[in-house]
Amino acid sequence: MTPMLTPLDRSQLRAAGVTEPWSYGIADMVRFYELDALNHVNNVAYLRWFETVRVRYMIDYGVSDFSHGADTPQLVVRAATAEYLKPMFQNERYVVTARTAQMRSASFTMEYAVFAGDLRATGTAVVVMMTPDGGAKMPLPQQVRDTFVRRDHARQIT
Repeated sequence: MTPMLTPLDRSQLRAAGVTEPWSYGIADMVRFYELDALNHVNNVAYLRWFETVRVRYMIDYGVSDFSHGADTPQLVVRAATAEYLKPMFQNERYVVTARTAQMRSASFTMEYAVFAGDLRATGTAVVVMMTPDGGAKMPLPQQVRDTFVRRDHARQIT
């Protein structure tokens, strides 16, 4: 059985129907409160799923521990999108994936996908790294850049 809300390794991702090049994802299932009046997943639920995987990804990739400490940068979502490809229903098991596609000096663009046997939804988010007090943009540390390139093949753009 696939563990829920725990990062999956590549073999678990492939067994769940997640295609290459996705290498980071977590499994979960649709809950009743995520349904709308038509009995399928409400559009806002996908954005919450993207947030859940994004936070776990940031912790696991060493980008932030979300401690709000004096040295912890703030991560602000500047823009987010979701594209719904097929409906999903109560108790359906799924895997939500995340990766960083590109980086700028103080921001990066993440991509997401939801798989439940096949691709059900995709999304993006532009995340800006801010100083700990939130007063200004902060350059992405080289270690973070290196991790995004090594693990996700992210590219630098100007």
